[in-house]
Amino acid sequence: MMKKSLFLIAAVLLTGVTLAGCGQKKQADSNTITVGASAMPHAEILKHIQPELKKEGVNLKIKVFSDYVLPNKALDSGELDANYYQHVPFMKKANKDNGYHLVSAGSIHLEPLGLYSKQVKKLSEVKDGAKVLVSSSQPDWGRVLTILKDGGLITLKAGVNAENATFKDIATNPKHLKFEYTFEPKLMPELLKNDEGTLVAINSNYAVQGGLNPEKDAVALEKQSSPYANIVAVNKGDQNKPAIKKLVKVLKSQSTQTWIKNKWHGAVLPVE
Repeated sequence: MMKKSLFLIAAVLLTGVTLAGCGQKKQADSNTITVGASAMPHAEILKHIQPELKKEGVNLKIKVFSDYVLPNKALDSGELDANYYQHVPFMKKANKDNGYHLVSAGSIHLEPLGLYSKQVKKLSEVKDGAKVLVSSSQPDWGRVLTILKDGGLITLKAGVNAENATFKDIATNPKHLKFEYTFEPKLMPELLKNDEGTLVAINSNYAVQGGLNPEKDAVALEKQSSPYANIVAVNKGDQNKPAIKKLVKVLKSQSTQTWIKNKWHGAVLPVE
């Protein structure tokens, strides 16, 4: 009987230790966040701030993606705690198209989209009937059209918000530019390399990955006042989690902003 009692007491104590261990693990996990990101510059920026976040008590894990679709899908499914690769118009379209409930936890930087070419050095040299290659990412179409409008190559219909503009919203196209917009964003540097269009629109992260310097190599870049700042996106409600707040705080810190400016020389611009 004594042995049985001792066995029961030992079992209870062991259970208590196990439960306590589980509680500690859960508490530790609340300070670990997994963030999805494009390889450049997002993952590099996240890697840079890992030590600073560690000082804040946050263990940051980074998962790199090579496309623009899977990071939001992974965030919605709970595989990620946040992602860092997109701007608000892109996120809003993803929410609408897929039923996601993603929100911005903070704006971090702008990657000015650029038009690149092997055929011309400036927009005024573009010839009649030139081919303009644009990715299939519709939220970027307004950015391309704004650059062309500011460069005097097209005009947009009256009352059209450039942020939501599509190629159907072009009012005048005096040089009869021909637009193709069915390509994956990550393929754009390869199209430029193969000289498949007079103008090729490339997002800065893919431009940098492709060995381009947007500040030097682009024929035209969007203005710094662009509303397309890249954000930390989370599922609605998670923006108030302590670890997410610390992530955004460190990303927006003066030291991180200075590092971004020095690292990419205008290809990536921190936002206030």
